[in-house]
Amino acid sequence: MNNVPSHTRRDLLMGLGAAAALGAISGCTSNPYKSTYTTPIPTSVPFSTGTEVPNFPIPGLACDCHHHIYNNKYPADKTATLLPPNASVADYRLLQRRLGLQRNVIVQPSTYGTNNSLLVDSLREMGNNSRGVCVVDANVTDKELERLHAAGVRGIRFNLSFLVGVTPEMMLPLSQRIAPLGWNIQINGTGDKNLAYMDIFKKMPSRIVFDHLGQPPQPNGINHPSFKMYADLLNAGNTWIKLTGAYITSKQNDFGDTNLIARKYIEIAPDRLIWGTDWPHPTKKANEKPDDAKMMDQIAIWTSSAALQEKILVSNPAVLYGFN
Repeated sequence: MNNVPSHTRRDLLMGLGAAAALGAISGCTSNPYKSTYTTPIPTSVPFSTGTEVPNFPIPGLACDCHHHIYNNKYPADKTATLLPPNASVADYRLLQRRLGLQRNVIVQPSTYGTNNSLLVDSLREMGNNSRGVCVVDANVTDKELERLHAAGVRGIRFNLSFLVGVTPEMMLPLSQRIAPLGWNIQINGTGDKNLAYMDIFKKMPSRIVFDHLGQPPQPNGINHPSFKMYADLLNAGNTWIKLTGAYITSKQNDFGDTNLIARKYIEIAPDRLIWGTDWPHPTKKANEKPDDAKMMDQIAIWTSSAALQEKILVSNPAVLYGFN
């Protein structure tokens, strides 16, 4: 590992293992969703339109693999441009209740740059059925990676659309550092932005996760060069796709264009696809928030197979994020 010579890679891995075990022991009593399946219940949720529940059976231990928490008590990075209103853990629990979700992955937003304090505090509040994706730069110490791992973090995000506190040149060296830990490098960017780093993606030893279907621009969709890149990376076996944010690039009210992309990914690599809400939908105005139940219903449109739905919502997230 880099930066801290006194830590060998073996030392760090042993420390992380012990910390993770302690975290599992300490967290198991604090999480009310650990073993009881949560039946979806109609309710109003901040930053989400509608109140109804999804229209297909939600499997137990279903996971939302992409959402954010915001709290203005934590300082925003001075260079941040995306500054949404507060969206708390308590608010998010209402969404879990409405959708029948028991596991979740909190993604560090660009708002806070490399200050992961809110992320760590939110993971502690959520309990052992939560994982996190942080933002760190190339100067992060092994001790800090150990601390974040113990808190439940399992990945590093590079938001190429809102770069705050990091640069794209940090992706490969950080991928090399975290690969032995089982972490992933998570990429958020448009199809065109991501294409510019194709050679780096091919060299990454860690798992790679692309947000929001990889955002191949519409109406080109599956005919855009970025889709071919994602397909090739999926076939290489090291890449995962988040089937999230269909509304970000879709040009159709029924999301038919992005649904086609999702179905193609399912044909290529059903074992490396995950789903998430993108709540509280920070790129959407207050009067344009989507209906999260209807967005979740897209899963049943992509595939009518309960087995595949279980993969996307339960089994695949458990593999990627280390849920027990």
